[in-house]
Amino acid sequence: MTTDHEAVRELLGAWAVGALMPGDERTVTPHLADCDRCAAEAGRLRATVRDLGGPPLADPGPGPAPAERGLALALRTRPAASRTAAHAAPYAAAVAGLQALLGELAEREAWGTPVVHDWDVHDTVAHLLAADEPLAVRLGLRAPSAWDGADGTPWRVAWAARTEEVLARERVRSPAETIESWRNQATALLSSPEAHDPELAGRATMLMGARLPLADHFLVRAFEAWVHTDDIGRALDMPVPPPRTAHLWQMVRLAVRILELAMGSKAPDVALTVSGEGGEVSWILGSGAEPVSAELVLDPVDFCLLMGGRVDPAVVPRGISGSEAAAGRVLTRAASLAWL
Repeated sequence: MTTDHEAVRELLGAWAVGALMPGDERTVTPHLADCDRCAAEAGRLRATVRDLGGPPLADPGPGPAPAERGLALALRTRPAASRTAAHAAPYAAAVAGLQALLGELAEREAWGTPVVHDWDVHDTVAHLLAADEPLAVRLGLRAPSAWDGADGTPWRVAWAARTEEVLARERVRSPAETIESWRNQATALLSSPEAHDPELAGRATMLMGARLPLADHFLVRAFEAWVHTDDIGRALDMPVPPPRTAHLWQMVRLAVRILELAMGSKAPDVALTVSGEGGEVSWILGSGAEPVSAELVLDPVDFCLLMGGRVDPAVVPRGISGSEAAAGRVLTRAASLAWL
């Protein structure tokens, strides 16, 4: 009987030169994201193709250093989340990306490396475990806790307290146990009916201070998982690629809607354009009734990192015409919305 390993290994030569049939690609790509042995062999074959001057690959560019090859390969071949509806696919991809990164860390014993705030790698995963919890509670996947401020406590205060509670609990467990708990909860979210049925995901609910459709809350989870994966990668000098283009633009559009609400209708009108790989989209922030006082252009990745509090609004790469002050207010307000 042919095993998954044997079936995939027979296809690795075609994969290395970018010649897989679509049906075979759906078999090979998810397997490489989960199987270190086949991923290592695939990396060696692709490196050989490059060395021999073989045909250009679908993802050209310099090959990663040997120590990085497994991460780069796993991240490039992470599953496309075809088993979920479109609104949950970015979260599925972000979960796969973080799993790929954590798989590389297992050999480096780097769990205590400082990452962001006062968290190390272990704490950052514990934070994501806590951050995914509200959506899991709302979907009935776990018992409610007192974190959500139902007693009138401001949500940021209640959320900070719950985060510290989860961090304290997870610090006495091993990183492997924390990762398993995070992965199990993420799997449950992605297995929920709401991750597969757009109609169910259209129901609005209040989480993390925002009343949004459940579909958008899945997108918020994707955003946070990617940002913290990037945090860990930066801390360990292991570059993490941005989300797939389609997923990135889903995040951009949600971020703009949140920024629009935050800016309100009394702010001077500013034309915001997000332009980069995958397209260009423009919005008018403000009342829409006044002449535009400034035009602001941002790259989609920079815009998302700004909204995530990872880029200083004073130095984020941007194009501005018109009122510097009006454009600056938009940048400052975007950065102030971060809770990550």
